[in-house]
Amino acid sequence: MADRDIIIGIDAGTSVIKAVAFDLSGRQIAAAAVPNRYDSGPSGAATQNMDRTWTDCANALRSLGERVEGLAGRTAALAVTAQGDGTWLVGRGNRPVGDAWLWLDARAAETTRRLAGHGRDAARFRATGTALNTCQQGAQMAHMDRHCPELLDSAEVALHCKDWLYLNLTGVRATDPSEASFTFGDFRTRSYSDLVIEALELRGRSGLLPPILDGSRDTHPLSAAAAEATGLLAGTPVSLGYVDMVMTALGAGVHTGTPGAACSTIGSTGVHMRAVRDEDVTLNGRSGYVICLPAEGMVTQVQTNMAATLNIDWALRVAADLMSETGHPHDYSDLVARIDGWLARSEPGALLYQPYVSEAGERGPMVNANARAGFIGLSAGHRFPDMIRAVVESLGMAARDCYGAMGELPRELRLTGGAARSGALRGILAASVGAPVRMSAREEAGAAGCAMMAAVAIGAYPDMESCVAEWVTPLLGEAEAPDPALQTTYADLYPAYAEAREALEPVWDRLADHRDRRTTPEIDAPRTAQGGS
Repeated sequence: MADRDIIIGIDAGTSVIKAVAFDLSGRQIAAAAVPNRYDSGPSGAATQNMDRTWTDCANALRSLGERVEGLAGRTAALAVTAQGDGTWLVGRGNRPVGDAWLWLDARAAETTRRLAGHGRDAARFRATGTALNTCQQGAQMAHMDRHCPELLDSAEVALHCKDWLYLNLTGVRATDPSEASFTFGDFRTRSYSDLVIEALELRGRSGLLPPILDGSRDTHPLSAAAAEATGLLAGTPVSLGYVDMVMTALGAGVHTGTPGAACSTIGSTGVHMRAVRDEDVTLNGRSGYVICLPAEGMVTQVQTNMAATLNIDWALRVAADLMSETGHPHDYSDLVARIDGWLARSEPGALLYQPYVSEAGERGPMVNANARAGFIGLSAGHRFPDMIRAVVESLGMAARDCYGAMGELPRELRLTGGAARSGALRGILAASVGAPVRMSAREEAGAAGCAMMAAVAIGAYPDMESCVAEWVTPLLGEAEAPDPALQTTYADLYPAYAEAREALEPVWDRLADHRDRRTTPEIDAPRTAQGGS
């Protein structure tokens, strides 16, 4: 084992699967990525082919082997994390029952509303610390049980994405404490809760829930079949990571022991987290998650807005489509470099934009599957740069909204995600939450987070805190203070943003009723899309 100096972290997102090699001190050596995709269909369906997802994962590992000489013999352990929520049903012979229902899937909206309105939901919320929404496996399984029970009848176990990959890597059916407790359990005990299962009306399906495995303590050996598929050595220890949200935050600095520090991942979605002891959790009773950390007695309080940079992508696609109509073809990605220029030519806070562009609605700081995006305050004098600024500023407003729902605003905000590389966006986020920001230099924080679990599991570090001290803290950049004038502008703007959100809820419901009346299966033809997690 002396020559085994590499830990591999696998991060399987909705749009791409990455395999990343780190040395035992946390330095990234190489990475490989394979694009992934999902399919959209009627009534808000969003599904992913399970066999293809495993094949993509195996190909990413093989590609990594082409980049790192002697990877198989040098690998001390590998770990896997992936997109959270969703339902990945497995039946006889460890074969998929069908395509997985993703976190983007909106079909369980009606079931979610019914369960959330039941008197038992308050007790379920106190146990899980998590508001019920259409993304979650509990809501999706309850919907299946009521509307398509044959899916559950054919299943032997209900997994999440990372669990499915772990099954293919090791032959072991299991899930982790993070997804198990915020979906079906109690975050204080990190185990399943009969009360929660009953509140979800799934007592008769409880046999589908897999054993809970903590990958920072226990590993299983890579199977011979997986070794052949991946090019790694059979018997290599494999760690089941926690859900990708908490793995990314762990790798980016959510748990360094700094008072008042928080961590936001700004990607397709916006994930806003702070680490607290489990006895110090304050529940707001309406939204959010409590997700366990792989550290004794520590959890993260989480608020997630369904769409962050997806809003920017939408705006740029509209611009690209219009430009292409003039006979000058453009792809929306060609316009990304123009954003800073548009921001410089527009006035801060001139418009409001509600960033609820996801077809699944919103889940933070409120849960509303009907929530939709829109501009407020448009006049004839506004131009496209003003609209782009409002869209970008909405990411800061959404972060402020989410942290406010968790209690005190951060005293320091750590940032990760591709969009956080933008200095203009960092300035908007700092001014919106009123705190200095620090950018993590960690390129692949999610893969690093689960690799850290494997490092602790194999004894390379005695505990997670000592691993964080070497893998995470040195990579935090210098603090960037908020601009005082911009901070004042956004402090004045935020109350209007929050009031508009609350006032628009009945409007969203009316629009949803209108969509339901006019939508037909012919209109909702299936389509394939690139995704994000």
